[in-house]
Amino acid sequence: MTEKDEEVLIEKVREIELAKREQESADRDRGENTATILNEKREFGEPLSDADAKRQMFVRSRRTFLVGGAAAVLGYFGYSVLRDPANEGFFKRVFGFNEKISQTFFESTDLAPEFPRELAGARVNGMIGLESELDPAKWKLQVTGLAEPRKFPQYSEFVSWPDSANAVPGLVFSLEEMKALPRVEMTTELKCIEGWNVIVNWVGVRFSDFAAQFFPGLRGSGLDLHNLPSDLPPYVSLVTPDRSYYVGWDVQSILHPQTLLAYEMNGEPLKPEHGAPLRLVTTTKYGIKQIKRIGRIEFTAERPADYWAESGYDWYSGH
Repeated sequence: MTEKDEEVLIEKVREIELAKREQESADRDRGENTATILNEKREFGEPLSDADAKRQMFVRSRRTFLVGGAAAVLGYFGYSVLRDPANEGFFKRVFGFNEKISQTFFESTDLAPEFPRELAGARVNGMIGLESELDPAKWKLQVTGLAEPRKFPQYSEFVSWPDSANAVPGLVFSLEEMKALPRVEMTTELKCIEGWNVIVNWVGVRFSDFAAQFFPGLRGSGLDLHNLPSDLPPYVSLVTPDRSYYVGWDVQSILHPQTLLAYEMNGEPLKPEHGAPLRLVTTTKYGIKQIKRIGRIEFTAERPADYWAESGYDWYSGH
């Protein structure tokens, strides 16, 4: 450090001390200082000499260095803990604890803010499960995991993946049948776990209205998410037609009134890169749970597999 630099720093210390004195004097004159209110004795020293200013500068610099060094050590230690595979169980317990807290206070009346339609935009992100071409005219939504699928007009005895010979009984819906359900529009904020967000206008059907076809106890207004029908499984699995991408949901979150099976975005039918012909959107979870191009929905008693949870992310992923 040059002598000129030292002179600049010394002058800066003097300015700080002078500003403190002026502020204390102003507080005293207004009677707003605690010491004045309590009638404490106050004394002001003489302006700092060059030697005292240098001493103050040294003390402040040393303190900053020590604090910064300690923060760096703690940061490195924290990074080492985070990247150690042996601590995976610890983080899963933390995620589980956070999930229980979230579910305890989760209510259907807790709604995210909605925005003017003109603020809506778009951003393309996440193409897993969308690599293959899909003919919207041939797309069908499979629904499995129902106790009595035979009583529904969409029943099919042979619901299977295109590349699988193993068929199970279930339901098959067309896009037109999905559009025949009550239409809902909302302009809300989509939040990505990477840190960005975008306001989007969506049109679709509430998942709760869709599920009410199979579970009559979900019908009506004022759905109590803490007192759901006993025949309703606690989890829902959603998978792309090629089975490349899959998410698991707790039934509480997916029944929230701002969770939609969407088929329009910003006034137009969904585009392939945004999940055509049908995708999930919600205000309760990050984008990694908002699966695009849904091929199958399964109601299940077992906690479903989740693509990103298998890589160490939070299974619940609520925000």
